[in-house]
Amino acid sequence: MLTQETLKTFKKHSDLISYLNNHKAEHPLFQSALDKYKYEQELLPLQAELVDFQRWVQKENKKIAIIFEGRDASGKGGTIKRFKEHLNPRAMRIVALNKPTEVEKSQWYFNRYIKELPNAGEIVFFDRSWYNRAVVEPVMGFCNKAQYNRFMIQVPEFEHMLYESGTHIIKFWFSVSKEEQQRRFESRLNNPLKKWKFSPVDEKGQELWDDFTMYKNQMFSRTHNAFSPWVIINSNDKKRARLESIKYVLSLFDYDNKGNNYKGILPDPNIVQRYFRNTIQLDQ
Repeated sequence: MLTQETLKTFKKHSDLISYLNNHKAEHPLFQSALDKYKYEQELLPLQAELVDFQRWVQKENKKIAIIFEGRDASGKGGTIKRFKEHLNPRAMRIVALNKPTEVEKSQWYFNRYIKELPNAGEIVFFDRSWYNRAVVEPVMGFCNKAQYNRFMIQVPEFEHMLYESGTHIIKFWFSVSKEEQQRRFESRLNNPLKKWKFSPVDEKGQELWDDFTMYKNQMFSRTHNAFSPWVIINSNDKKRARLESIKYVLSLFDYDNKGNNYKGILPDPNIVQRYFRNTIQLDQ
């Protein structure tokens, strides 16, 4: 048992870590604390790399759009939070649009997203994106079949134009199992600080699981390409998903001082995979 007297004997934080390692079988909280410590020790140098990456983006006038898609409670928001935590807010934005207004409904579907695209020297994180129309909207009945079909035809052309204009698009799909999603829903409902995250769409997420799967697979097969590929993140372990998705982004660019804070920036292929037809996904 970790007592007040034992704590007083520790001279440095490594003494506490050593104690937890030696006594982790005594209490599950000891292992939990060790796991969190290890995660933080890996996260902080990766976030320092992101700061160097952002400086390079500003200096070279790069335009970076990072799209976070996935089922509800798949870990998108938590990952975005870790990406942006130490970045300069003047050179980055988070885009999480509400449902379209009546005016926006009468416009070309991509209009409201075009306004949010990165300017030169800027990183934009899309917490859901135009791909709402590929999965969520048809499943929930928020668009009709003609609107869906039009979107699926236009989106590769739209992204190719962005690519030709110098915008780097990174498309993440956070893949979570049905059982883990349910566990996270229950956790939200039992946490007074997170109840706001649970919506009517979330409530139907489990009920309409197979419909989501069908539309998700259609989206991958029709919108995955060489200039704008889909990257699947195994997100049942939220902490590993955060770390590995940061590594993936950093691995794509040769920015100044790369590797000064974190050596060997290569994502774990067990967590991060480019989409192909036989890619193992948790949310099938």
